[in-house]
Amino acid sequence: MWLSHYSRWLSRFQNLHFLSQQSTSQLLSFSFTTATITTTTTTPSSPSPSPPPIQVALTESAGRGVFATRRISAGDLIHTAKPVVSHPSLSSLNSVCYFCLRKITSNSLEFQAHNARFCSQECKENSKVFYDVERRADWSTFDDYCRSQGLKYPLLVKRLACMIISGALSADSIHILQPASLSPEMILKMEEGFHLLRRALKKADAMDEELTFLNKQWYTSVMARIRINAFRIELAGGLYEDLLSAAAASIEAEVAVGNAVYMLPSFYNHDCDPNAHIIWIDNADARLKTLREVEAGEELRICYIDASMGHNARQTLLAEGFGFRCNCPRCLSGD
Repeated sequence: MWLSHYSRWLSRFQNLHFLSQQSTSQLLSFSFTTATITTTTTTPSSPSPSPPPIQVALTESAGRGVFATRRISAGDLIHTAKPVVSHPSLSSLNSVCYFCLRKITSNSLEFQAHNARFCSQECKENSKVFYDVERRADWSTFDDYCRSQGLKYPLLVKRLACMIISGALSADSIHILQPASLSPEMILKMEEGFHLLRRALKKADAMDEELTFLNKQWYTSVMARIRINAFRIELAGGLYEDLLSAAAASIEAEVAVGNAVYMLPSFYNHDCDPNAHIIWIDNADARLKTLREVEAGEELRICYIDASMGHNARQTLLAEGFGFRCNCPRCLSGD
């Protein structure tokens, strides 16, 4: 996505269905299941979690954004989100669940399937949307390529491709996400990853009709979207009711367990003085909370980078990693 040692705080959820995308309307409408994106607010007459108090709408200058539909108190949970696609880092393959990225310790109850480790029978079953395809291929050359080049995002493309072949996702599943601008040199560098991915699947006897979608155009298009919408997952661990304590624990953990792409949280715009934040506690399920009170109609924004960096460093990182110059109040003040 950008420099490998920085992380963008975003999240994901599964089974999102787009009911309408009205280019002439201010509002983008979504339908989702409470199992994939929820808040914790309930009432005696309605035990199911209520929909999150947000809507996606067009902003004046930053494209789509997420807005509060009512007042949200400081520290409130806005919603949780599950990934569209995730993958452990190569260094974490033997220490985290291959599906949800939960850490597996010597005391953990472990479920094995071929070369993959899972934290539960549920994760083992859920992994079939990609692993039944993935396990048929030899990924050693592909993994060596990623490892030697220090690449993370081809692993996400590999898993996404396996989910498409299995029928779990369509080839255009993440096309609604904003793509990065890729130079001809960047596209050229991606060709090796594309060829290695397609070759591994062909050698695994994937049928030609199953690989119709897997061409250079699809590969670079997906990589362009993953580049600015994928985030490294840094687990805080434990139970944290206080958001700031959870954030501090996540930073102190230092080691990322993997990367993931999320849908709805990808519509959150950046601010160097954000009013919302994303945290991962013990797996790739993300929690979005407010950092301060937010009024109805106010845009919810997160910080894509380390907010403690100086003004010039922030501007450079945002320009190089995300392709924009930040004009938030903090940056305009020179702070």
